[in-house]
Amino acid sequence: QAQLVESGGGLVQAGGSLQLSCSASRYTFSRSAMGWFRQAPGKEREFVVSISRNGRMTNIGDSVKGRFTISRDNAKNTAYLQMNSLKPEDTAVYYCAADTSAILTAEPNTDSGSYELWGQGTQVTVSS
Repeated sequence: QAQLVESGGGLVQAGGSLQLSCSASRYTFSRSAMGWFRQAPGKEREFVVSISRNGRMTNIGDSVKGRFTISRDNAKNTAYLQMNSLKPEDTAVYYCAADTSAILTAEPNTDSGSYELWGQGTQVTVSS
C-alpha cells in the first residue's frame, strides 16, 4: 500500500527555520506531483507549496511566499519543505500529499482535492 511519512516537525522560535521531509514508499514517486498543506486548530486546510513531477515547476502559497521552498529528490523518493523566517501564524499540522494523476509537463496543483495520497501529518509550533 502506497505510503507517505512526514518528519522534521517540532518547536522553533519565531524567525527560525525547519526542514520537513516526506518519504514515499510502495509506489513510483517520480510519477506524482507533490504538495504540502497545513491545518491550524479551528481553521481549514491551507495550501502551502507544490512541485511538479520533475521538480521544474513549483507553486507557492501567498502566505509563505519568499519564506518557504519545496524541493524533491526522485532518487530518494523524498520531498522537502524548507521553512525560513517562521512566524507564530505558521503553527499548524503540516501534511504532504501526492497527486498520482499529475502529468509530467503540468503545473502542480494547489487544490487539495487533486491529491489522492496523504501522510499522517507533522506538528510545527512556532513560539513568539
